[in-house]
Amino acid sequence: MRGLQILAWLVALGLFVAPFLRRKGSTRGTAAMPADELVKDPVCQTYVVRSRAVSRPGPEGPRYFCSDACARRDA
Repeated sequence: MRGLQILAWLVALGLFVAPFLRRKGSTRGTAAMPADELVKDPVCQTYVVRSRAVSRPGPEGPRYFCSDACARRDA
């Protein structure tokens, strides 16, 4: 019976500590890699992840499109 109580406390402690350990480990890899964000295609008005978008230079900076077809339609 005493062993069961100790086991319950260890499980509770593990559940309490686990989120802190995961959070600490995940920040190590994301510090060097910026978070990917959604950008809006100016032609068809859809949102696409910036890393997968087709980019073209524009007067105010890069413009992002969902596909080559939309990028050609904008020109």
